Order: sequence, then C-alpha cells, then structure tokens
Amino acid sequence: MTPIVTFIGWHDSGKTTLASDVVSHLKAMGYRVAVIKSSKESGVVFDTPGTDTARHRMAGADSVMFVGPDKMVLQTANDNNSLAALAYRYCADVDIVIGEGFKDAPKVAKIEVLRDLERMLRKKVSGVVAVATDLEDMEGENVFRLDQSLELAQFIEQRFLLGHLHGPDRAVLLVNGQRIPLKIFVQEALAGTVHGFVGSLKSTGQIEEIELRIRLPKA
Repeated sequence: MTPIVTFIGWHDSGKTTLASDVVSHLKAMGYRVAVIKSSKESGVVFDTPGTDTARHRMAGADSVMFVGPDKMVLQTANDNNSLAALAYRYCADVDIVIGEGFKDAPKVAKIEVLRDLERMLRKKVSGVVAVATDLEDMEGENVFRLDQSLELAQFIEQRFLLGHLHGPDRAVLLVNGQRIPLKIFVQEALAGTVHGFVGSLKSTGQIEEIELRIRLPKA
C-alpha cells in the first residue's frame, strides 16, 4: 500500500512550512508525492461565485471536477473518510502521501512539529515516529531541528519508501471507505482472479493496474 506520513502540531507550529520543504526534497529525490491537508474551518472557497463550477455546486451536484490543461480540481462533500481511505481512493498513483493534520488518524505514521513541551501531542496520540523542534530540552530518538527538512526527508525515505517500492501490496480492499487488511496469499489470489477475468475481455490492451468498484443494491 502507499505509505502515508502526516505532520501534526498546534496552529502556527510551522507544519505547512516544514511539510512543504520535505515534499520539495522528496520530489528532488525522484518520488511522486501527494499532499492531503485537513482543516477545522468550514466554508473554504475553492472557486469564485458566478463561475461555471460554482453554478453546478449551487444546482446541487454532489461532486464537481474542473479539468484544465494544467490541473484538475475536485470538490465534493466530506463523507468523513479516514486519511487512509482518502489516500487510497484519490492518490493511488503516487509513491507517498504526505498529510497535514489528521492527528487522530489511526495506524498512520505522524511527525510532530513542536514549539511548546507542555503541549506535546505524542503523549496524547498514537503513531508519532519523529519530532521536529528547536527546543533544547527535547530528548529521544528521531528528533530533528525545524531547519533539518532534508534530514527529515531522508528519514522518511529510509523508513517508508526504500523497502516499500520493492514490495508494494498487489491488491488493496476498501469496504465502505475502510481498508481491510489482506494476507499475501489472499492478495495474490484476488489479483490473479481479477486479472484473469479482465484479461479475457476485448480492448483491454496491456494491463498494468486494475481498479474495481462494486456497489451493492440497498436492502
């Protein structure tokens, strides 16, 4: 599965600055990187009132995607999907997903950006694998200064990317937006079965990746 690492910390701790610097380093290393940012603010405007996309949203569309020559923007309702579900659903074609926020995300590695020892999050949330801080009293493993974005990117590469790229999961199963762990032999069986069926269809061409979505009828 695609590794996910999210930067957590209190407001104005420097999460965005550090995370964006790390993303730049990872890109320079040759990796494909996606970023998912959370916010507690509602009503954030992505397009200008009066535009075509705004009119579609006002008409009641559940999702609106803008496709331009240089980018695509998707605006959709928040179904309260987990960070992992968002990453698997929308960022499947990258090497790593960098998050910002999502401090309560279960089973997701977190890097805490810390300015005040009395407000440390690693004692309150799970999954903190490193801390970035300029506080001199901070002790422990994997502690980085705020200006060590390159060293932090190298840490992420060593811990989450080098081994992953040599052995990614062959099949990922999401049920109602939640990832279901699959043992290796189940992944092999599932991937082989679907690949064999799809390969028998006409006009499939060379198959490198298959996405299958099944929607069951309502009871």
